[in-house]
Amino acid sequence: MVGLCEKHWNGDQLNQSHSTPHKAQGDQDEGRTDLRRWRLLDERGRQTWHYLGADAEVGSWPQSTADKYFLGLPTELPRLPKAETPLASAQNALSYFSQLQLPPGNWACEYGGPMFLLPGLVITWYVTETPVPEHISIEIRRYLFARQNPVDGGWGLHIEGESSVFGTAMNYVVLRLLGAREEDKRVIKARGMLHKLGGAVTGPHWAKFWLSILGCMEWDAVNPVPPELWLLPDWVPIAPWRWWIHMRQVFLPMSYIGSKGFRYPLTPLIRQLREELYTQPYSTINFASHRNSISPTDNYHPKTTLLNAINYFLVMAWNPYIRTDFIRRKAEEWAWELIKREDDNTDFANLGPVNGPMNFLACYIHDGPDSYSVERHRQRMHDFLWMKNEGMLMNGTNGVQTWDTSFLIQAVVEAGLAKDPKWKPMLVKALDFLDDQQIREDCREQDLCYRQRRKGAWAFSTREQGYTVSDCTSEALKSIILLQQMPGFPKPVSDGRIKDAVDTLLTMQNRSGGFASYEPIRGSEYMEYLNAAEVFGRIMIEYDYPECTTAVVTALSLFTRVYDSYRKDEIQDVISRAVQWIIKDQRADGSWYGSWGICFTYAGMFALESLASVGRNYSNDERVVLACSFFLNRQMADGGWGESYKSCSTGVYTQHEKSQVVQTCWVIIALLEAQYPEREPIERAMKMVMSRQMADGSWAQEAIEGVFNKSCMISYPNYKFIFPIKALGMFAKRFGDIKVQ
Repeated sequence: MVGLCEKHWNGDQLNQSHSTPHKAQGDQDEGRTDLRRWRLLDERGRQTWHYLGADAEVGSWPQSTADKYFLGLPTELPRLPKAETPLASAQNALSYFSQLQLPPGNWACEYGGPMFLLPGLVITWYVTETPVPEHISIEIRRYLFARQNPVDGGWGLHIEGESSVFGTAMNYVVLRLLGAREEDKRVIKARGMLHKLGGAVTGPHWAKFWLSILGCMEWDAVNPVPPELWLLPDWVPIAPWRWWIHMRQVFLPMSYIGSKGFRYPLTPLIRQLREELYTQPYSTINFASHRNSISPTDNYHPKTTLLNAINYFLVMAWNPYIRTDFIRRKAEEWAWELIKREDDNTDFANLGPVNGPMNFLACYIHDGPDSYSVERHRQRMHDFLWMKNEGMLMNGTNGVQTWDTSFLIQAVVEAGLAKDPKWKPMLVKALDFLDDQQIREDCREQDLCYRQRRKGAWAFSTREQGYTVSDCTSEALKSIILLQQMPGFPKPVSDGRIKDAVDTLLTMQNRSGGFASYEPIRGSEYMEYLNAAEVFGRIMIEYDYPECTTAVVTALSLFTRVYDSYRKDEIQDVISRAVQWIIKDQRADGSWYGSWGICFTYAGMFALESLASVGRNYSNDERVVLACSFFLNRQMADGGWGESYKSCSTGVYTQHEKSQVVQTCWVIIALLEAQYPEREPIERAMKMVMSRQMADGSWAQEAIEGVFNKSCMISYPNYKFIFPIKALGMFAKRFGDIKVQ
C-alpha cells in the first residue's frame, strides 16, 4: 500500500489519467475535481489522500463513510430516533462517530486553521522543481479562494483572523505559483489588500525568509538567522537546545538555508511576482532598509530593542567582518548533521509542517535533486495535506490520531457506554491502535540531538513522528488502563510498557511542579526578548500548562490505583507538586488561561478535573467554588457558553457572539468534576447541546476550537463528538438519565 501512495503522488511516476481532474457538473471557471474520486488511505496511522483517475480504480476502492464525511458528501447514514434523554443523545452521537473510525482503529480529521503552512510547502515544491499534479493545484486554489476574506480579499494568520501581510502575501504567491491568473478578480482584490497593508516588505520574518528563497525578495530584507548559535556550548543561556522544540527545529533548517543564501533562479513568473507584491517597482526598493518593517496587523510580538541591537551587530559587523569561512562552514556542517538526525529519527515525517518543507529544501541543497532524502521528503509532504469540501489544506501536524482516539475512549468510558457490547469492537480497535502507536525506543544519539526521553511515550499523531508529548502520553495511558481494567477487554499493553510510560512522564516535571508539552523547561522566560517570529507569543521556550499538568496528574492518579506499589513515593510527590502548581496558576477571578484550546473554558475544565482527582471539589475547596463562579457568571441566555478566540490573544475572557456546543460541554464537564451541587444551570446547558444535535446524531461545525502560541487558532472538529458524548454521559451518571422536555 505504500507503493500506492507513491503511485498517486510522485509527479514522475504519476499516470497521466491521474493528473487530469474530473470536473463535476456546474463547475466554475477555476474548476474543481470530482469529490467522488478522492480516497483517504490510513496505513497504521499514516494518512494520505488519493485521487483516482481510472474508473476501474474507483470501482475497486469504494468511498468510505469517513471519506464522504470529510469531503462534505452525503454519508447516507440513517436518521435516528430523536433523543429524549442525555444518554440517548450520547448514543446517537456515538452511532454516527463510530462510523468514522478508520481501519487501524483511529479517528482522523482536518487539523487546519493556520494559513501560513501551505505557502512554505508550495514554494518548496516550486524551487525543488517538484511536479504538482493538477488535481492538487486545483484543490489548493479552491481552498484558498474559499477562505479568502469576502470583504477585503485578504487572508489572515488563521481562518478566523483579520487579513494580514503574512497571510495575504504568502497565499497570493501560492495562488500564482499554482496557476491563478493575475487578472482574476479575486487575485486583483487580494493584491489590492496587500498593497493597502504596505506590500510584502511589511511582512514578518518568516514571510521574508520564504520570499527570498523564491527570489521575490532580496536576502538583505531578512534579519539574520546565524547557524553559529548551534556551536555555542550547552551551558550558554541562549543555546538553541534550550528553546521550545518547534522554535529550534524551525530555526535549524532556516539557519542552514539562510547561511547558504539559497535563491531560485529567476523565471518569468517570479519576475511578474516581483512587480505584483510591492507598492513600487522592485528595482527601486532598498530591501536592507525593510529588515524591521512590519505591518501593525502582523506585529503581535514586536521585536525588542535587545533583538534589534543584536541583529544590527550581526548585519553590520559579524557577517561582513568577523565571520570567517571556517566558522561559516563549521556552523553549516553541524546544522546539517542535526537536520539529518531529525530526518532519521522521524523517517522524514519531521516534527511538523513548518520544519518539514525547510528540511526538504535543506536536503535539496546539500544532497542534490535526485537524492534519496529529497525523494523521501517529497513523499512525506503528502502526509500533511488534507482534503475537505472546500478544497485541499495543510494540517498543523501529520494528524491528531493518538490524541483524538485517546479522548474518544475516555469519553465512552466516562459516559458509561463502554460496558455496552455494541461498542466493544470499536473500543478494541481503538485500544489496538494505541498499542501499536506506543514508542518503544529512545532516539539514536538522543543527547546529541537534544531529544527528550521517549521510550514508552505517545506522540500527538503517530509513532513515526515520534516526539514525546506529556499530555498525549498521559491521555493515551489513561485510555489504555481504563479499558484494560474492564472485564472482557484484551490487555495488549503489558505492565512493563505501562511503567515505561510512567517512567517517561516522571522525567518531565518542571522545578515549578507543573508540566510543559514536549520537554521540561530548559531556558529562561527572558528568552522571549529574542523572539523574532513577530506573529506569535510565548514561542521561545517551554512553559507550564494547566492542560498538560492536569493530564499527567490524572494519569498518575489512575496508575497508582492499579499499580499501587510502583515508585509510589515519587509519584505521590510529583502529583502533590503538580496540584500545588495548578492551584498557584489559578487567577484571582477563579480562571485558568488555556494555551492549547479556547481558552479559559478549556483550561478550567482540565484544572477542575485534576483537582477532583485528588479529592478537591465544591464542598471542600474555596478555589473550586471560585472556579465554578467564574463559569456560572458567564453562562449565556440559552444555557450555553461561548468564548471567542480573542481570549487567547488578549489574555482576557471574551464572549463569543453565540454559544458553542464544544465549549458548553467543557463547562458541563468542569462543573460535574467539581461536584457543583445545583442541577439547574448544568441541565440548561445540557438541553442546549441536545437541541443542536441533528437527526443523524451529529452536530454542525461551529467556531474554531484550538490555539497555539497565543495568536494562531487551529481546528479540532472531532471535539464536537467527543466532548458532548462525555458531558451528556457524565450528566446522566450524576443526575439520572432524565427525559428532556
